[in-house]
Amino acid sequence: MLSPTTAPAPGSAFLLAGSLLLSGCSLLSKNHSADAAAASVPSGPPSFSVEVEAPDGVRELLEKHLELVRFSQHPDLRRREVVSLLNASDSNIRDLIGTLGYFSPQIQLELKDTPDSKEAPMEVTVKVDPGPPTTIRTADIRFSGLNAEETHSDWQRDDIRKNWGLTPGEQFTQSAWGGAKSQGLRSLQAQRFPTASIASSKADIDADIQKADLSIDYAPGPAYYFGPLQLNYSTRTEDGEQDVDAPPRYDPEGMRRIARLPVGEEYKQTSLLDAQQRLSNSGYFDSVFLTLDTDAAQPGQSEVHAPVIAQVREAKLQKWVFGVGASTDTGPRLSVDHIHNRVPGLGWRAVSKLQLDTKNPILSTRLVDLPNEDGWAWFTGAKAEREELGDYNTNSLQLQFGRTKSADRIDRNYYLQYDFTKLQGTGAPTSSSSITANYGWTGRYFNNPISPTSGFGFAWEVGAGTTLTPEREPFGRVSARWLTLIGLGDPDQAGRRQSRLALRAAGGAVIAKDGVDIPATQLFLTGGDTTVRGYRYQSIGVENELGKLISGRYMVTGSVEWQRPITVRGNRSDWEQTVFVDAGSVADKPSQMTVYTGVGTGIRWASPVGPVQADIAYGIKTQQFRLHLRMGFTF
Repeated sequence: MLSPTTAPAPGSAFLLAGSLLLSGCSLLSKNHSADAAAASVPSGPPSFSVEVEAPDGVRELLEKHLELVRFSQHPDLRRREVVSLLNASDSNIRDLIGTLGYFSPQIQLELKDTPDSKEAPMEVTVKVDPGPPTTIRTADIRFSGLNAEETHSDWQRDDIRKNWGLTPGEQFTQSAWGGAKSQGLRSLQAQRFPTASIASSKADIDADIQKADLSIDYAPGPAYYFGPLQLNYSTRTEDGEQDVDAPPRYDPEGMRRIARLPVGEEYKQTSLLDAQQRLSNSGYFDSVFLTLDTDAAQPGQSEVHAPVIAQVREAKLQKWVFGVGASTDTGPRLSVDHIHNRVPGLGWRAVSKLQLDTKNPILSTRLVDLPNEDGWAWFTGAKAEREELGDYNTNSLQLQFGRTKSADRIDRNYYLQYDFTKLQGTGAPTSSSSITANYGWTGRYFNNPISPTSGFGFAWEVGAGTTLTPEREPFGRVSARWLTLIGLGDPDQAGRRQSRLALRAAGGAVIAKDGVDIPATQLFLTGGDTTVRGYRYQSIGVENELGKLISGRYMVTGSVEWQRPITVRGNRSDWEQTVFVDAGSVADKPSQMTVYTGVGTGIRWASPVGPVQADIAYGIKTQQFRLHLRMGFTF
């Protein structure tokens, strides 16, 4: 029971008046009220504690946002002042739980003295029976204005109605109502109608029968099509100063061909973002931001061909990149990369690399021309490398020249390749060289290029040519790899599966007469982080007459991996746990293959730059455990 007390002290009365003033202001702006109230809290012990008795969802909302909880932290409040706060709390509670769809609650507020409590001298108990929730009775989704009845967009309107977030029978909440409206609007704005808006919306609540009638009117507006790409440059000089009046450093037409904006086609947000990503990944720019010029529309115009404005800041002509790293396969390494975006006299982009590694030093360069109108670009490259291939140290040289094309999901290339290898060690095969003509195709159909959770990828390559030394003999080479991610279990509210299977397979073959000396870099070894875990890097191959491990002509590998998200208190985290089985074999003849199997478990962390992986695997052949660490996703 609430009992009268003596008049409050002047300081406390002033504090109460300020608190009530802040409470009144909260009706106009809750955010400003929260900030002001927090700023006005003096230091000292709280005047009273608050206990909320309500169903979990309601209780959590009130404990987080109830103004009474915030005011409880003011020290030295008298009983009469707390009573005044209680009298103002009923409407605050009703407003809060109304956002959850409860409009007929039973609310009881109790105040009692707790002189022996270590928390506060008074305790307020808030008991809330929210009553039955309000459910959706009808949802009327309409379209008006320009293109409201356009036949070409029937599928978009049908899709919005079909996927509407609040269907009859579901519980009404303010957040779900806002989310449903926004989802429909984003669906319109993502394709053809980037200036779509909500003309009107209404949620009519009948609190007596706990029913809600929803209505929303979308205004699609004009349909947009991609116009030409306009590049607005911001160039930096070699000393880092900005020069907006400088001429473009790189060929504008070449940049448009890299962007591959589908001029003349209907606007799609994904197409705009893809073009922006291609420019950003090209290496010619430090920053890229693409926007559709929606101001190009005229009043009443139903279709608009609008230019795309690219705000870009060009990269410097040259850049040095220094890096350090480590791998469980090859140990520590130091790398130096040099990038020249316009090689004098040639105009191609060159990326050169020096990698200092105890097991695998590399010196390489690759030059690529700007793509032509069809997307094909010339390239050439050279690589000198020293690596351990089996039980031999191998010095190799590789030269390439050909053409390449990268589309949205598919990469293609055809090229000539020269290989020379020389193995060092007792009983090493004779040094050899070859020249081949090759064609490669790679398709990536994953839902995310950095950290995919579904989709598949497939790649294959064929080549034919002849050895040059020690003798000339024709041979052919074919290889392929495949990866698919299959979701398991029912999806959660975000559409993510409970777990998934990662299935991987790869194989290759070199076809040639027996006894032909083929460069070791054209043959196969397997084992390591990305192939057969439980075995060291490239430790699965063929034994020669001396019992030494060398590369073989045939290779096959496969893997089955179960990936399960780790949940913390029912919430999905950025960590996953995996269990896997890997297997592989290398031989000079298919009939001689011996399968090497590895089993293990590991964890994954979904970092911003891709998955960070740590696996412990047991090699059944070697009967040893190995730790495998890897960062990033590549296919």
